[in-house]
Amino acid sequence: MEKKITKPGALTFKGRPLVRCDKTIYYGDMGDKFIAMLQILGEEVYKDETLPTKVSVQIWSTNDELRPRDRIVKKTEKTNLYDALNIASIWLERQLSAQ
Repeated sequence: MEKKITKPGALTFKGRPLVRCDKTIYYGDMGDKFIAMLQILGEEVYKDETLPTKVSVQIWSTNDELRPRDRIVKKTEKTNLYDALNIASIWLERQLSAQ
């Protein structure tokens, strides 16, 4: 079992931690073998709120011995954050359970 490094009380989605840095969201625990990275590529204003309209989803290996290009396992783009988080959670779960 990998060592979990996420602090208790962190924001989570389906039991996994979420960390946002500007327009990038990291989903999963860095102590696991894989994480998801979501990047907000497009936004639009709706009723005084800014909503993502284009989100890139990538599943990354946390193995820092690999080159960044080789660390990407899967990738796609979605039109909203909810769909992006859902596919990220499904892919991440499959990737982690396959190990």
